[in-house]
Amino acid sequence: MSVKMKNISQAEVLVLKDQISYQPGQVVSKTLAQNEAVSITLFSFDKGEEISTHASGGDAFVTCLDGTGKITIDGEDYLLHEGESIVMPAGHPHAVFGQEQFKMLLVVVF
Repeated sequence: MSVKMKNISQAEVLVLKDQISYQPGQVVSKTLAQNEAVSITLFSFDKGEEISTHASGGDAFVTCLDGTGKITIDGEDYLLHEGESIVMPAGHPHAVFGQEQFKMLLVVVF
């Protein structure tokens, strides 16, 4: 099984935060790879936008690429700034909120 990357240039140096744009009043997502083992997605959140509480079947590794995001895991809030990462464990309720405009890379390992 191989991961097939899509929606992103290959064999080229990239700045990930430049690969997705902010849209007023929206959460924007761009899938880079998805199969039964892994999901890799870029997200941008306008200030005040969110993905409400849910649980995932895999461990979700989040890296902040720009701005400030609030990650809630099991009811506890964590602020994530550019360059910082956190793991949202599989099966635990979590949510993501744009504390300010916020871009993140999400890698879910199943």
